[in-house]
Amino acid sequence: MNEETVLDIFTKREALLTGHFLLSSGLHSSKYLQCALVLQFPDIAEALGEALAKHFQNQKIDLVVSPALGGVIVGHVVARALSVRALFTEREHGQMQLRRGFEIKTGERVLVVEDVITTGKSTREVIQVVENLGGQVVGNASIIDRSNGSADLPFPPISLAKLSVPTYSADSCPLCEQALPLVKPGSRQPQSNIVK
Repeated sequence: MNEETVLDIFTKREALLTGHFLLSSGLHSSKYLQCALVLQFPDIAEALGEALAKHFQNQKIDLVVSPALGGVIVGHVVARALSVRALFTEREHGQMQLRRGFEIKTGERVLVVEDVITTGKSTREVIQVVENLGGQVVGNASIIDRSNGSADLPFPPISLAKLSVPTYSADSCPLCEQALPLVKPGSRQPQSNIVK
């Protein structure tokens, strides 16, 4: 599965949105990837997961850990393709945590998987949780990397596609200057709310 195929899937499923979006990182963008619109189709999710897993088949991965909510499905299908466990972290009171009785054994080799990487914040938070629990992170991956190489991660991000879309801080956003409605579709904010 090449980059063109992946981006074509997102376009056909109307999951590559255009507008004025507040990303979960707090940055603004003219494009937003709504991965859930793609991952709702189990056959597509499985194909994407298998393609991502191929990059890690020879790395002796023990488990995959993903941030909720966006990374849960892709983490699960990658873990299935690697025949390992799939865990997810959640934010509780703003802090990323491993809950629900999930455990990471000391020394287990962990792959951290996301749907989309923009700044790498969620991935870094998951890596910190894994390392605090004694796991050994051996890689990080996503379906789409839209970081433009700026995500500060301990491993080069592995992705199925790269999407170069500028992001802006609120005080220097040309979309704000055009008075375009700002939509917050990300997982760290209320869904589909227009910011007034």
